[in-house]
Amino acid sequence: MATILGGICTSHIPAIGAAIARGAQDDDYWKPFFDGYPPARDWLRSVQPDIAVVIYNDHGLNFFLDAIPTFAIGAAHQYHNADEGWGLPTLDPYPGDPAFSWHIINSVVEDEFDVTMCQEMRVDHAFTVPLSLMWPDRSEMHIKTIPIEINTVQHPLPSPKRCYAFGQAIGRALAAYPKDLKVVLLATGGLSHQLDGKRAGFINKEFDLRCMTEIVDSPEALAALSTHELVELAGTQGVELMMWLTMRGALGSQVRQVHSHYHIPVSNTAAGLLLLENAA
Repeated sequence: MATILGGICTSHIPAIGAAIARGAQDDDYWKPFFDGYPPARDWLRSVQPDIAVVIYNDHGLNFFLDAIPTFAIGAAHQYHNADEGWGLPTLDPYPGDPAFSWHIINSVVEDEFDVTMCQEMRVDHAFTVPLSLMWPDRSEMHIKTIPIEINTVQHPLPSPKRCYAFGQAIGRALAAYPKDLKVVLLATGGLSHQLDGKRAGFINKEFDLRCMTEIVDSPEALAALSTHELVELAGTQGVELMMWLTMRGALGSQVRQVHSHYHIPVSNTAAGLLLLENAA
């Protein structure tokens, strides 16, 4: 049976990808951020996952405002990246695992979650930047990927409670897969930030640190927030915390915190990193 090793929550800001492309990791501005990632990379080298399930939100590359699914799961042989206009380099396609994807899709639909099934899917910076942070040397990334997209752009958004329950359904699907594979989940996005409107530049450090604590031992408390409460506390784009909740739902009831890192600001955003190892 498949084994869920753990989950990693990380920010996916496009400026991170630009810094990687420029080789700016040791610049004064970027070094405090990038210094948080070696422990996560070391853990990945030690556990050697076969599959990375990446829970992220699309920013208009694959889905636009005329058609946005609440939940979408990739079922392709590979996932292509494309130019988003951020000045990021276009990366080589990421390998998929269609059989595993269809198993997840069938399982969550039986669990009464209606998902969009994508046999072709383009992935944006929310997918590629976290993978680049975890595997800076692409030649060392000997894994297949399964993208799971959640709408955080067009209201109505799924509630934190719904995303947590979706994560639990994903966890049941992963644990029931009959092949002997090791799975790691990556939840991308966040933490608090708002890029537009009167609160542009908004960061709520107190709430961010609360999230990084409660996501470990009491995720139900965060899941109890309404979508509007989450917007108020974390900012319009801070609703990306829902990806973290989805990942946490997929893990067991007991997890062990291996590593955490928090840094502000990164391109007007609070950047968080959290590594949780499954204990059940």
